[in-house]
Amino acid sequence: MKTGEKQVHHLIEIRDVGKEYQVGANTVCAIRSMNFHVDDGEFISIMGQSGSGKSTLLAVLGGLNHPSRGQVLVDSLDVYGLSSEQRADFRSEYIGIIFQSFQLIPYLTVLENIKLPMAITGIAAKEQDDMARSVLDKVGLGLKAERLPDQLSGGEQERVAIARAIVNRPPILLADEPTGSLDSETAEGVMTLLRQLNEEGLTIIMVTHNPDACRHGNRTILVRDGFCLTH
Repeated sequence: MKTGEKQVHHLIEIRDVGKEYQVGANTVCAIRSMNFHVDDGEFISIMGQSGSGKSTLLAVLGGLNHPSRGQVLVDSLDVYGLSSEQRADFRSEYIGIIFQSFQLIPYLTVLENIKLPMAITGIAAKEQDDMARSVLDKVGLGLKAERLPDQLSGGEQERVAIARAIVNRPPILLADEPTGSLDSETAEGVMTLLRQLNEEGLTIIMVTHNPDACRHGNRTILVRDGFCLTH
């Protein structure tokens, strides 16, 4: 770096990340080599076909899947240089995740599902309840707190999943195909909600195979065969 040149700080940096799996005697390469960064407040779409490595990449970003090589830096913190306990604390503080299949607990109410990430935070029960109801209002489901997941539409279940992901107020939201199982009108409503959250300051990284979803973000990273084609 030249004298007097200011160092650029990125919220997330992916440095030469690769990931292989052993399947019997075979080695399957899910991510060959990926390098990119995400800045605070961005809404990034990661687009690629099935098998391109995008969902594996999202799990690596979320501290859930140790890469075979490379570094993941979040707020200058080397995520995979942490112990497993430290990484769990990191996820609780920094990351909210919307899983592809919602992963709501069927026998818990909407409110109880949303409160799940707060179980290990030490937040008092009354405050947990208030935080969960507040975020439920934000996603437009304040009147359905006592419903069970199977009493909701697909779009409503997706909104519950979003509420659960943001209830701890993480700075980063990871979304794996958040509109993949929804009709186009419902999907548009979910994407509008995500864009609103981004405008309020939430950094969002969304995996999708749908070009229509990408237009809600401000940058798209294309992945193919385990490589980033754009940064």
